[in-house]
Amino acid sequence: MRLKRTDLFAASLIFVGGFLVSLDRFEGKKVIASGGQIVGEVKDAEINPNTWHVTHLQVKLTSAASGKFRFKKRFRTQTVCMPVNLVSTISDVVTIQTSLDELNKNTHIYECAP
Repeated sequence: MRLKRTDLFAASLIFVGGFLVSLDRFEGKKVIASGGQIVGEVKDAEINPNTWHVTHLQVKLTSAASGKFRFKKRFRTQTVCMPVNLVSTISDVVTIQTSLDELNKNTHIYECAP
């Protein structure tokens, strides 16, 4: 079972890659692929309720990035759940270790439920 951050009452600190961080630190940050392309913006996170570890970031894709993914097109920009093990750095932006083209082939990225 996965929880969205918004489903939690007071879970402001969680584990990401072995580090204790505030979830508010992610929200609204741009996600940048290794080639420098903007993938989208972090909207939320999915959390394992047993371990309190973030498993996925919910990323609202830019229209350019949305066109690269294998998912069915929608009227609005789509949101995908991206595993946190793709994250290489977190600063003013969230940098992921793969290119936008490689993300399309990653089977661990899926469309988030609305």
